[in-house]
Amino acid sequence: MAEKHDPNYKVIAENRRARFDYFIESDLEVGIVLTGSEVKSLRTGQSNIAESYASVEEGELWLINGYIAAYKQAGVFGHEERRKRKLLVSKKELSRLWQAIGREGMTLVPLVMYFNHKGRVKLKIGVAKGKKVADKRETAAKRDWNRQKQRLLKQG
Repeated sequence: MAEKHDPNYKVIAENRRARFDYFIESDLEVGIVLTGSEVKSLRTGQSNIAESYASVEEGELWLINGYIAAYKQAGVFGHEERRKRKLLVSKKELSRLWQAIGREGMTLVPLVMYFNHKGRVKLKIGVAKGKKVADKRETAAKRDWNRQKQRLLKQG
């Protein structure tokens, strides 16, 4: 990932719930095809990927249900807020993702949308497997124990 002092690196949207709901087995940085008004809207930080997912359709990778707010200054040349957006990935990676989805329970979850050091919009997607309720409880218990451990170390 980019360093903190990089002036162009900026997180636009983050799916914090993904790591709670899924076991992330691997992740991949992909490009995204956007219109001008979408990029302008992202510069103002108005987007949400929490309810979105990625899918392989017609031999291409798509971001479905990702929200990018309308850019008011675009007028009639604006964009649909929840349209399907094409994700850019190599054919080799696409076939690997297709095989991963073919396995039982695997899905493609967007984790973070950000501007990289060149100022281009990138999306990090994770190949994930859904967690059961017991797994979620276990994750919460582990997180709580780590917090408690840090408090005890601080006091001692």
